[in-house]
Amino acid sequence: MKNKVVVQIPCLNEESTIGKVIKDIKKDLPKAEIIVYDNSSTDNTIKEAKKHGVKVVLEKKKGKGNVVKRMFSDNLNANTYVMLDGDNTYDTSKIKQSIDILFREKYDMLVAKRTHSNPSAYRRGHVIGNQMFSRFVNFIFGNDISDIFSGYRIFSKRFIKTFPQNSNEFEVEAELTIHALEQGFKIGEFECMYKPRPQGSVSKLSTYKDGMKILRLILILIKDEKPLLFFSILSVFFMVLSLSLGVPIIKEFYLTGLVERLPSAVLAGLFSVISFLSFFCGLILDVMKKIRFENKKMNYLLFKD
Repeated sequence: MKNKVVVQIPCLNEESTIGKVIKDIKKDLPKAEIIVYDNSSTDNTIKEAKKHGVKVVLEKKKGKGNVVKRMFSDNLNANTYVMLDGDNTYDTSKIKQSIDILFREKYDMLVAKRTHSNPSAYRRGHVIGNQMFSRFVNFIFGNDISDIFSGYRIFSKRFIKTFPQNSNEFEVEAELTIHALEQGFKIGEFECMYKPRPQGSVSKLSTYKDGMKILRLILILIKDEKPLLFFSILSVFFMVLSLSLGVPIIKEFYLTGLVERLPSAVLAGLFSVISFLSFFCGLILDVMKKIRFENKKMNYLLFKD
């Protein structure tokens, strides 16, 4: 079976870099279809992309996640898909080799693991944040991907057409990773040199604002995909609060026969009730999660290209 490749490039104000990205891809993948998905750029990104002879699709809803939703929903004649940022920071010289590996070994997703030699390419805060989030996600969902925020990925058609996306902004990469890990798909990494942004290109990522959005998404996905773990932690937390308030009151009642701190006793009892409710909520949601898991798995297995 012939492997047809489409390269999808989400863009926002990348006038200074999009031309170079397109030329590099055309050099390594002359037969691939290249599509630029513009997220309402205010510079000449669209003009530059069209000048290099590629199709441009407009997505007016703000946020990278909304662009990826549009990318994955388009009905394209391909069986391998490449998602690549348009900022010219990813080295694509090994793109053909990586695509061949995905197609030959039947991977569902390959992720570019960023390496860098220039400190200006990858800000220290972003490196630390990426490592922290990656270790946290791997601890919860499995130790398969070391760069969960990479914007350079290669997918099978079956993966992108069965991906139940929820995120709207930069947290979409984390959602892609967690979905693949949770479903037990065949995923892997390939090393990619990460380059500094060229002069005139500005990052759209806000370290703290987007970091909080990513953390929020990860916690929501843990609640959705690991509900028993999530609500068991809450249950233990409230039980500790209940015991810390209640044990001294019980001890006092045993010695004196009096309950002098009635509000604390009521609060301890309330925390105890919340603890039990949290645990049983986790049990119920865990059953529902297994049903959702089976439905997603069936959608994936029944998908026909």
